[in-house]
Amino acid sequence: MTSSRNRINDAFSHKAPDRTPVFEYVMNSDEITKCVLERPASFLHWEECVKEKGWEKALEQYASDRLDIAEFFGHDMLYQVTSPLPVKEVKKTEEKLPETDDPVEKLERRNKLKREFRTEVSSKSMLIYDLFKNEMLRRDIDLPILAPAYSHGVWTDIDLMQVMLLAPELAHEHFSLATLNAEILIDEYIKHGIDMLGIGGDFAGNAPLISPESYRVFIMPELKKLSNKIHAAGKLAVNASDGNLWSVIDDFLIGSGVDGYLEIDLHAGMELKKLKRSYGEQITFLGNLDCGNTLSFASPEKVRDSVIKCLEDGTGNGGHILTASNAITESVPPENYIAAVNAYRDYFSLEKINL
Repeated sequence: MTSSRNRINDAFSHKAPDRTPVFEYVMNSDEITKCVLERPASFLHWEECVKEKGWEKALEQYASDRLDIAEFFGHDMLYQVTSPLPVKEVKKTEEKLPETDDPVEKLERRNKLKREFRTEVSSKSMLIYDLFKNEMLRRDIDLPILAPAYSHGVWTDIDLMQVMLLAPELAHEHFSLATLNAEILIDEYIKHGIDMLGIGGDFAGNAPLISPESYRVFIMPELKKLSNKIHAAGKLAVNASDGNLWSVIDDFLIGSGVDGYLEIDLHAGMELKKLKRSYGEQITFLGNLDCGNTLSFASPEKVRDSVIKCLEDGTGNGGHILTASNAITESVPPENYIAAVNAYRDYFSLEKINL
C-alpha cells in the first residue's frame, strides 16, 4: 500500500500517485472537530486546555488531536504553525511609531526596529513538531509537514504600498529584512525535519494590490532567495496567497523558484485546469476547493460536484493535492464537509465516513 509520504512525494515529483493526496490546510470548525473528537479540540480551545492540563500536557493533547482528525479523514500531510507559547514567555515588542502621517517616516522606523530586534525562535515554539514526529512514530504513520514562513505579504499594509512608490530603496530594505527573518525561522524548521516551507504572503484580492512590476521588483527576488535556501536543504518551497494572481502568475510560480502553490482562490478566478495546463509540469497545486462560498453555502450535491471537478481538473502527472482554498471555519456546515470528504473517497473507491 502506498504511504502518505510516497503519495506526497509523487505529487511534487510530477508522477502519478495511486490517488490524489488530500489534506486540510486549516481546520477551524468547532462543530466538525467536536464530531470527530467527541469533545472540544484543544487547538481551538487552547487557553482552557492549558488551564486544565498545563502548557506541556496541553501541547501533547494538541498534537494528538490534530493527528486524530488527520487519521479520521485520511489526510496525507499536515499544515502546522509553531507552538503557542506560554503566556509569560510571549514577548511583546511595541513599535513606537513617530507621530506623523508620512508613510516614509513610518517605514523608516519599522525598518530600524527590525534591524535592532532580530527574530528569535524559542525552542518551545518548535516543540509541536517534535511532538508530531514522536506521536506519528508511535502510531506508525508518516505525514509530511508544511510549516509557514510567510513574511512578504502586503495585505492591509497601506504605508508599505505607498513607500514602494515614494521611496523604493526603503521598501527594498523592508523586504530584505523580511527575508532575513524568514531565513532564521526556516533554519529552525529544517533542524526539526519539516518537509515543506510556506513562503510569500497575501497581496491580492480580486486583483493584486500592487502592480505586476512591483511584485517582480520587490517581492519575487526575495522569494527566490528563500526557495534557493530551502532547496539547498533538500526541502520544498510553497508560495501562498489568496486572490486573483493571473497578472503576476509567471513571477509568482516560476520567477520565485517555488515547487508548489497554496491558497488557490477559485472564487477570485484561479482555475485549476488552466493552471495545470500552463504550469503542471513544474508546479504542484494544493487546492482549490472554494471554502468561502461553495463549501460554506452550496448544497451538499453542489459540493460533491465541485470536488469531482477539482480532482479531474488536477489530474495528470501528479502535481495536485486536494485541499480547501483556505480555512474550514464555522461557516462550513458539517454535512457539506462530509459531502466533500465522501465525494473524494467515493471517487477513489475508499470507504465512506460518517460524522
